[in-house]
Amino acid sequence: MNAIDTNVLVYHVDESAGAKQFQARQLADWLLDATEETILLWQVAVEFLNCMRRWELAGRSTRAKTVEYFEEFETLYDLVLPARPVLHIALDLNSRYSLSHWDSLLVAACIEAGVNTLYSEDMQDGANYDGVRIVSPFRNSVA
Repeated sequence: MNAIDTNVLVYHVDESAGAKQFQARQLADWLLDATEETILLWQVAVEFLNCMRRWELAGRSTRAKTVEYFEEFETLYDLVLPARPVLHIALDLNSRYSLSHWDSLLVAACIEAGVNTLYSEDMQDGANYDGVRIVSPFRNSVA
């Protein structure tokens, strides 16, 4: 199973992201055709909405666009909510791998949901955290 980190979703909608927007959209198209399911993790959904709300406050976007983008992602990917054990898994991951608090929570949510590939630029490309492999869709980006 696959999951996409917040940065990929943000680049997907960011008209100023250049090559990264193109790559994020290519990844989304590829994942729709992939045999493995792709999910939207709760943490990613709320982080994405937080980013869009900041854009709204800065005059960079509108509430209508925020809703439109979120509904698009919600339609494409099943939303998976974390359970209580995610917090304990995250604490363990943080201790063993020195991941940030938020990255530990994200990887823990992946583990709980059965995700084996997380597409993200925030962690080391190719790293493997207890069966969750990190893949940067932007590793070849010049922008």
